[in-house]
Amino acid sequence: MGVTPAEPNETALPPVLPIDAVLPDLMAVLSRAGRAVLQAPPGAGKTTRVPLAMLDLVEGRILMLEPRRLATRAAAERMAQTLGEAVGQTVGYRVRGDSKVGPETRIEVVTEGILTRMLQGDPELPGIGAVIFDEFHERSLNADLGLALTWEVRGALREDLVLLVMSATLDAGPVAALLDDAPVITSHGQSFPVETRWRDRPAPARERLEVSVAELIRTALAEAEGGILAFLPGEGEIRRVAGLLGDLPDSIALHQLFGAMPLAAQRAALRPDPAKRKLVLATAIAETSLTIPDIRVVVDGGRARRARFDPSSGMARLVTEAVSRAEADQRRGRAGRVAPGVCYRNWTRGAEGALPAFPPAEIEATDLAGLALDLAEWGAGDGAGLAFLTPPPEGALAEAQALLRGLEALDGEGRITSHGGQLARIPLHPRLAHMLALGGKGAERLAAILAERDPLRGQGTDLGLRLRALDDPKALNADSGAVAWIRAEAKRLARFAKGPARSLGEQAALAYPDRIGLRRKGSASRYVLSGGKGAVMPDGDALAGQRLIVATDLDGDPREARIRQAVALNEAELRGLHGGQIAARRVCHWSRREGRVMAREQEVFGALVLQDKAWNDPPEEAVTGALLEGLRALGLEALNWTKAARLLRARIAYSGVADMSEAGLLARAEDWLAPYLTGCTSAADLRRFDPADALRASLTWDQMQDVDRLAPAHWTTPMGRRVPVDYSGDQPEISCRVQEVFGTTEHPVIGPERLPIRMVLLSPASRPVQVTLDLPGFWAGSYADMRKDMRAQYPKHPWPEDPASADPTLRAKPRKG
Repeated sequence: MGVTPAEPNETALPPVLPIDAVLPDLMAVLSRAGRAVLQAPPGAGKTTRVPLAMLDLVEGRILMLEPRRLATRAAAERMAQTLGEAVGQTVGYRVRGDSKVGPETRIEVVTEGILTRMLQGDPELPGIGAVIFDEFHERSLNADLGLALTWEVRGALREDLVLLVMSATLDAGPVAALLDDAPVITSHGQSFPVETRWRDRPAPARERLEVSVAELIRTALAEAEGGILAFLPGEGEIRRVAGLLGDLPDSIALHQLFGAMPLAAQRAALRPDPAKRKLVLATAIAETSLTIPDIRVVVDGGRARRARFDPSSGMARLVTEAVSRAEADQRRGRAGRVAPGVCYRNWTRGAEGALPAFPPAEIEATDLAGLALDLAEWGAGDGAGLAFLTPPPEGALAEAQALLRGLEALDGEGRITSHGGQLARIPLHPRLAHMLALGGKGAERLAAILAERDPLRGQGTDLGLRLRALDDPKALNADSGAVAWIRAEAKRLARFAKGPARSLGEQAALAYPDRIGLRRKGSASRYVLSGGKGAVMPDGDALAGQRLIVATDLDGDPREARIRQAVALNEAELRGLHGGQIAARRVCHWSRREGRVMAREQEVFGALVLQDKAWNDPPEEAVTGALLEGLRALGLEALNWTKAARLLRARIAYSGVADMSEAGLLARAEDWLAPYLTGCTSAADLRRFDPADALRASLTWDQMQDVDRLAPAHWTTPMGRRVPVDYSGDQPEISCRVQEVFGTTEHPVIGPERLPIRMVLLSPASRPVQVTLDLPGFWAGSYADMRKDMRAQYPKHPWPEDPASADPTLRAKPRKG
């Protein structure tokens, strides 16, 4: 695999590496098929042996892609050393902001994004005879895109182009199938055994990762021999673990290794140190493509940091999560490169089965704005016709395309514009490229700050402070390494800065039009963003209280994002920059807080209401529409359902003439209810509104006749009294006194199907004494028992032995004498 960068007088590579055994087969396959997939575990030597072996096979230059800048330089330097040459002769490299290539260069090691730019510039790749995708198992977005574009070019323009995908842990089957069943060659790598040691019990739930890893490192120092490579998720954890290990003896050389470090410090971590025992605290940068020769022990913290993009919020956030089993195996393999080793894992053996098999492909989890722009420039739209191992997620891609339309990089049909073509040639996220193209002199400094790590961590959100730190880092206690990196990046980007001079706020608003924030009423630190999401300033921040800001860095919380970097913006700047997107509108809506219809005249920019005043004469239909919005929020019980209204609704529902469910009535409210709401504007007005007339008017004459026939409002007793029929239960029901239905020999029925009415028979005191669906059966059966009780309780009322033949009455027996 990849190896340590070497000084010109360093010892050459070992004469034999595991990959050497399969090189003849690999060269034969490439010569015959022009494509292959090579599986070789860490330490096999594929990164530095394979390109050299292909020199005699390939006409033209060999382009090898690496996922990281450090690995790119290291691989080129090691191959050059093998040839006894300086970098830039037969073997060279190109990374962002640095390159060493010459007219005799045959092998170019490049970072993955460079291939996309070469393909967009000239799809035929003139002078290139082979493309190698190294460490493809990392599934970076640029590698996935580069492979898809290269495969299309090979099929359409360059059948002679040799294509090789190399991977350490990836299942080769899907990649081989993607490349038209490409041959697969497998190397078994180094055979040095690595003992794995797990924790006896999980680390305490509240213990910080840095504490448990520092403890594990001390254990490894005491138990094992040789240099130690410890994996941590990020720079912050590395610095904190280094602080916890500050008391180590001088015989141990402690190094830090992460991507944002100066190149000299990175090389010091990789260079052998025979005088001291080495301890390297590293991020995932050390998982692949780099060999640290004196490492025999790995301490795996068990965590990885990944970017997760949320299409619904349009924000990306870094999450720290458990490593996958593939990543853990990759890290473990670093201990067996040069001798038998030991791997300490910061989790129990039982927890290993719960780890995911592989990490997610970057295309599944990241912001796809750059990919969407590349696809548009290629003419591939959503990429459906390209050979993606994992297709871009529809939601994230749609969000990216919407952003590009907002930046005027795509037109309404999704085609790239001339401005979009300009942005595609700037090596930055499209947001920052847009800002450079239009932001004027000085925008390169802001772009570099936003693209790199923060030089003033923990010193508030103000971006203006970061700009001042570039001029006087000591006065602001800025990170000197970050400042140096930002200055160099700004110098490189200066040639892209175009347009009239603009303020810092305007420049930020060009890049983040969807993150212009307006302070919420009643709060000094909470903002609503123009894209519709909420955001909050840290307590006591210097920018808190500003009416308008641009939030350039957020933590991605989907409920209310925390602002990490921002700049103030005034309304004149916003109007001058985005005046075409500021719209005047009149809105009539229901206010839940006020419980009434609110009519306002507003000026809006996205979700921001810049100006707001009362609309004094809104049309009645707008008011009624808002009132119905409120009714749907409150529910139908917000109306004054009188007894008559409830009875009518129940009768209509029973008859089946119309849908009287709450959902049905609310869905048709514009038709049956709205015409009767004239003058109503509040919840109080709704509480006074009786819907009976509106319900009745909603039916035609024929429908009302059907209701009267199928669900009559009353049943007439033998005495001629109209008793209301209750339809609110599961069966129509009437209530009347027992004496009132004496002489009734047929049970009352309802509707054309003559369904029996449930009769609730009452005592003279109007208390229920019997419920029946069969009145004649009641007369002949249990009436006799009831009669005994009733005669005792109500002796003044008639209780005939034969109620079926008695006369109905509501009177008591006449007095004697």
